[in-house]
Amino acid sequence: MPADASRRTLAPRLLVPSAALLWGLHSSLLSPALALILATLYDASTADIGWAVAIYNAGGFIASIVLPAWADRHRTYLRMLMAAGVLTIAPAAALAAVSTLPWATVALVVLGGPAGLGTTMLFAHLRDAGAATSSILNTRAIISAAWMGGPPLATAIIGWAGARGILLTLVVIALVNVATTAVMMKERRPAPAEPAAPARSPHALPPGSRLGTILIIGAFVLFQATNATAMTFMALYVTETVGLPVLWAGVVLGLAAALEVPALVIIGRIGDHISHLTLVAAGALLSAVYYAGLVVVTEPVLLLVLQIPNALGFAAISGIGLALFQDLIPGAGMSTGLFMNARRVGAILSGPIIAAGALPLLGQRGIFAICTAVTLLGLALIPLAKRLAAPPAGPADR
Repeated sequence: MPADASRRTLAPRLLVPSAALLWGLHSSLLSPALALILATLYDASTADIGWAVAIYNAGGFIASIVLPAWADRHRTYLRMLMAAGVLTIAPAAALAAVSTLPWATVALVVLGGPAGLGTTMLFAHLRDAGAATSSILNTRAIISAAWMGGPPLATAIIGWAGARGILLTLVVIALVNVATTAVMMKERRPAPAEPAAPARSPHALPPGSRLGTILIIGAFVLFQATNATAMTFMALYVTETVGLPVLWAGVVLGLAAALEVPALVIIGRIGDHISHLTLVAAGALLSAVYYAGLVVVTEPVLLLVLQIPNALGFAAISGIGLALFQDLIPGAGMSTGLFMNARRVGAILSGPIIAAGALPLLGQRGIFAICTAVTLLGLALIPLAKRLAAPPAGPADR
């Protein structure tokens, strides 16, 4: 094959990975820096930051329900991806321009909420284009890889250029993202007048299984609640309860992030051949093993070993789970948006789980005992959903 033809073939294949890397960098830079930006630029107190972030997340929750539904009706996922890319410039510029926290919060809700749908629209585009489970999880792995470098890069930029330096970096990433999306739209072949429905996985529940689908969504809210609990509380747990230096908290979290990437790739390949529900159930069981291990861990070696079931469980729940939602729920945008919202709701529920650690009879180890029980409860909902979704046996089946 001539070199120029090879380059023409290679370029479209790099577009989706490039977009995933850019959106991963955007979120991994903004999320850990947002509180510091609000405190530095607007002299916001801890309570002020809490309210601003809560309102911002509420706006994102609403946007991720309304806008994906609109994209499904019009089948305009790449246009919505372009709009999200353009809108990532606007909140950064607004945060740099306004001088008070209320106006900054308005900018985050009005502009930042829709801008946060970039990843949702990217995965909706993949689903609409008929991507295999392995392709979806490979894309998810790139976003995880971006999160490995994003937070350290954010702190380095803030240390060198201050909070406005992060905002400028987000604008630069957004401009490259817009250019990448423009090329994706150019390369995208025109859709047929009446597009065929995306290939449905043979591993999902039967079509129309509304009650079963609701139970699966409930299970994922529980899974995401325990995952958010572990992520939020791990550093404090390692130092105060396990009794290790704070350096070990960074090592543990870094190892977990590093293992997520190959775990997502491996689980994605398996997901092309094995039931998604089975893989999610296996991931939930591995996560329960991880939380149960945290209850009894007392030394660093076991803590590091436990990151293996943690990474595999995360890959199955957060990776295969996305493909499963796209099987269960009509509309590539709505299904992906609901999956993202399951994590948001789970993050809210993680607060009471962590607060339970203050109870004298539980303590901090009790937090992960609760995580184990909650994960097993979510696991129990999966076979129940399958049973409720199964059609009633007719006379010939008896």
